Amino acid sequence: MQIRVETPNTPAPDGWRGLAEQRVRFVMRRLRDDVMHVHVRLADVNGPRGGVDQRCQLSLTTQAHGTLVVSATQSNPVAALNAALRRAASALVRQWQRQRRQTRPMSRRLALTDPLDAPQPVAAA
Repeated sequence: MQIRVETPNTPAPDGWRGLAEQRVRFVMRRLRDDVMHVHVRLADVNGPRGGVDQRCQLSLTTQAHGTLVVSATQSNPVAALNAALRRAASALVRQWQRQRRQTRPMSRRLALTDPLDAPQPVAAA
């Protein structure tokens, strides 16, 4: 999994890049075979005015589901990153479950109740 961290026009907190990479790897550890690229982008929406204005946008490129873009806005960058990662992980798990549900075979009970598949009695001679 390749991770790219970007902070355009925003002074990033000390150690932000390392923390972002660490958090992405931790949250996506079970989905790492499906996720090929992650692009993390931190932006300060209001500038120096303060408030709930730190936006973290994640763009994930997956093999099976294409590109997924998720964003979250919080008061500090770490909270925004965690919220965006939580949304991305839940969206990927939902897509994975939806795909798995569609390809599952017919349940065993239904297969056994089909009259064509039922064992035929053997005639005594």
